[in-house]
Amino acid sequence: MSHPKPLNLPFDPIDRAAESWRAHFGPSSAMAAVTSIMRAHQILLSQLDSLLKPYDLTFARYEALVLLTFSKTGALPLSKIGERLMVHPTSVTNTVDRLEKSGFVCRLPNPRDGRGVLAEITKAGRDVVERATRDLMGAEFGLTMYAEDELDRMFTQLRTLRVAAGDFQEGGG
Repeated sequence: MSHPKPLNLPFDPIDRAAESWRAHFGPSSAMAAVTSIMRAHQILLSQLDSLLKPYDLTFARYEALVLLTFSKTGALPLSKIGERLMVHPTSVTNTVDRLEKSGFVCRLPNPRDGRGVLAEITKAGRDVVERATRDLMGAEFGLTMYAEDELDRMFTQLRTLRVAAGDFQEGGG
């Protein structure tokens, strides 16, 4: 898997920033945690996008294809895609445009809504999801350095943030 260019710094820049933060503003735990999460996001997105590039996909486009793969009919309204992926309608439109240009989805009129549009995964889209998923799983989504129990704890800790943000109600399935 291709990785972003290592920084190879002789120190942890986030830890250094936390020290400065404490000296200037006070407690730095929240700042250090959020900065670490943001850096982890950059690293993972770069790794996953590099892994998916041979398939003419980004991670965002891959997620949309997987969502369509999981749907009963292989087609969903664009509004439902945005809701499930938690992205802005403009992002969904751009994602579906790119997937359509690659031949991975096609647009159809929504029979339940005369003005609405469905995105439907094509055979080529299903094939690329299968191949790309094998690669992502082989790379453990860029998280090979963590044990299974650590991944479970990480999921649980970040779930608390998502519940607090109102993504869903705790206890819901």
